[in-house]
Amino acid sequence: MNIILVGCGKIGHKIVEKLSNEKEHDITVVDLRQNVVDELVNMYDVMGVVGDCVNADILEEAGVKEADILIASTGSDELNFTICLLAKKMGDCQTIARTRKPEYSKTINLFKDDLGLALVINSHVEAAQEISRNLKFPNAIQVDTFAKGRIEILKFRIPENSVLCNMKLYEMQKKLNCELLVCGVERETDVFIPDGNFVFKQGDLVSIVSTYKNCQDFFKKIGIKTNKVKDVVIIGGGVTGYYLAQMLLQSGIKVKIIERDKKRCEELSVLFPKAIVINGDGTDNKLLLEEGIENAGAVVALTNIDEENILISLFAKSKNCQKLITKINKIEFDEVIRKLDLDTIIYPKTLAAENVLRFVRAKNNSYSSSNIETIHFILDGKAEALEFKINEKSRIVGKSLFELNIRKNVIVACINRNGKIIIPKGQDSIEVNDSVIIVTTIGGLKDINDILEG
Repeated sequence: MNIILVGCGKIGHKIVEKLSNEKEHDITVVDLRQNVVDELVNMYDVMGVVGDCVNADILEEAGVKEADILIASTGSDELNFTICLLAKKMGDCQTIARTRKPEYSKTINLFKDDLGLALVINSHVEAAQEISRNLKFPNAIQVDTFAKGRIEILKFRIPENSVLCNMKLYEMQKKLNCELLVCGVERETDVFIPDGNFVFKQGDLVSIVSTYKNCQDFFKKIGIKTNKVKDVVIIGGGVTGYYLAQMLLQSGIKVKIIERDKKRCEELSVLFPKAIVINGDGTDNKLLLEEGIENAGAVVALTNIDEENILISLFAKSKNCQKLITKINKIEFDEVIRKLDLDTIIYPKTLAAENVLRFVRAKNNSYSSSNIETIHFILDGKAEALEFKINEKSRIVGKSLFELNIRKNVIVACINRNGKIIIPKGQDSIEVNDSVIIVTTIGGLKDINDILEG
């Protein structure tokens, strides 16, 4: 596909990285900054154009008339809308606009069709939704949802002296009698798609697939508390903090926001009269203790400075805070950050890139027997969990999983059949209209038939 990306900041860069990994798109990046364009051209197999895309000549040079998709990812919502409108008028491409302002999140649907927008991405909303999901399971490190919230993939760490330590996977199924599937295990730098003889060790990061209720039952059986978070301290009252506070208050969770900018505190107090808003520095340890982080259900570090978020989370961890969530914008030091064991880490730009990648794969495969409904990167980004909607009969339909020649490193993790959740066994089959969750370390699957050999 011919794809143009305008605006090569942090999110734009991540989108280019994800799309380049697909190795089947012709990508052109456009930015006002020569050094930024040069960097992307040197790092990835992309073309580069330097200039202002409000200029029709620049858009034409970037190939808008031949483009299939244009993604506007500048730092200005209004500029992104304008670029998408121009692209729609000049060519026949579908457009994606990045937005961040809360004002537009409420009104975008009123003019989405007029601008010809196929997709709107808001990394702040997506980060807030990801955080909200993680607060449902305080002891999970990562929570991804599928089938409109009916299915969860949860990642948790096996604690010291757990009943799972030194237990084989097939023994776990027999002894605990849990309706779930283990789809991946991370052990230090290694990633496993485990078979029945896999032996769990203390400290393993285990990803499981099942319904919310079954995951709760499993955690209780292995001695991990599943109490819901009742109160949250949000440190940083920016755009992501705004969206998160809104979601939590609507869920009945008590919210306290610590923000250093006095004017912003006044705005938040008006917007959220039920929240407690504190004007102060979130890196002030004394202030954090005074505001009760030791007893808080969760602490969410959402300042605009990664280093501050890391320090805040490390301090909260030293005070035995129940749940920590840390927002990180840069991922250059991802390996170092993971070793700090900060519980849940949220990368907003990765979430936005996943959203774009899902759209591109679905469009690229619009005439296939299945659509990609959801995609998440799991197992430290080394595997994908994809939800396929089965639209019509194909090679995989109507046959038991035993009969299918499924590729190595591919797991059929779950089947949603008209709301009934099936953790599949060998005799189960996939049928038309099912939603199917596939977990794989093979990148680039676009159709359900891609899980088969040959």
